[in-house]
Amino acid sequence: MTFTGISLCRRLVQFVVIKRMSSNNFGYEGAISNLNLLQSNKSAIEQIRKDIRTGQKCDNIQLMEDYLMRTGVPLSKLDQLSVIHVAGTKGKGSTSAMCESILRHHGYRTGFYSSPHLVAVRERIRLAGRPLTEEVFAKYFHRVWDALYRTQKYKGDMPKYFSFLTVLAFNVFLEEKVDVAIIEVGIGGIVDYTNVLRKVPIVGITALGLDHTSILGSTLPEIARAKAGIMKPGCVAYTVQQPQDAMEVLNSVADKLGCPLTVAPEYDSYTYQNGLKFSIELEAYRINVSLAIQLAHAWIKTRQDSNNCLANGDKVVNSHVMKTLSKETVMGVRECNWPGRYQVIDTNYGSVYLDGAHTRESMEICARWFLEKSRLAMSEDAVWRSIKQTKNMEN
Repeated sequence: MTFTGISLCRRLVQFVVIKRMSSNNFGYEGAISNLNLLQSNKSAIEQIRKDIRTGQKCDNIQLMEDYLMRTGVPLSKLDQLSVIHVAGTKGKGSTSAMCESILRHHGYRTGFYSSPHLVAVRERIRLAGRPLTEEVFAKYFHRVWDALYRTQKYKGDMPKYFSFLTVLAFNVFLEEKVDVAIIEVGIGGIVDYTNVLRKVPIVGITALGLDHTSILGSTLPEIARAKAGIMKPGCVAYTVQQPQDAMEVLNSVADKLGCPLTVAPEYDSYTYQNGLKFSIELEAYRINVSLAIQLAHAWIKTRQDSNNCLANGDKVVNSHVMKTLSKETVMGVRECNWPGRYQVIDTNYGSVYLDGAHTRESMEICARWFLEKSRLAMSEDAVWRSIKQTKNMEN
């Protein structure tokens, strides 16, 4: 083979490799295949934990800023996204989902970013309450993937799984021009990839407990400080009743930032318009409902208070507690669909009880929920058996 022939072969091989790595010619299956290449292996996770233990500086936020810039989203553009940012140990997914549903029922176009997913990764990025379709997911995925792949500074200069999806979600929400994006934190808060957000009007912190202790800290105050890291100067924050040592940390961080922090009211303290109510038995879920209501209505208030601005143009929000619930809010809670969280699936062969509890406290709540629901189900079954027996005797 001549030198020219060898050169042409090399170019052909390079062209094929580039086309294979580029995702423009692949659909949804190609997107999932490429995404799975970004999974963090065990050694990478252990290195992160080691860096934290030895005091190495975490550069998650700087990395996210770079990734976003490479996809055409500088921070100045990201600032245009109106966000409700939610952190916490227990219930942040359920709280975020109900918050999104309430806002959607009030007529706003919503975006919702959460993790993990149950069946398909598309569940993590939702528009108007629905996961992205395979076609829409693939369209945005390939666009973001190719932008990042073309701009690598070195081989492997690509975001990992969660950070890639975070970049993708921000791109989707900006392109789709949502009115509000509800963003659930992945792990912790202060160094979570989602915390690249600089301007967040509303922040929520759900119930705190011990989780991811190798990364966030081994005590509740340490974990509270990590979660409180999503608070920003000038934002308004809402939380639920917390253990005293955790609440002290949240209040301290809020005071330093000039960020009003309000505890969501008790579930039973709400009144209703039009006589339309909802009934929730599980106490942990009641807590999440109340927080979701406050977050949604606080955002609506910021939307309405367009004249409340500082000289530099930043919007200022005063703490506000919503106690009278409209039809839209009640329907938002009632019709919120969040599979895998306190969910019962009835089949011809029996009932399946699903929940994603992952901490000791959450497991205790899950166990109480299961006992209550299964006891109620058994009681109802006994009633029906009694009715059937009575009818048989009459016959």
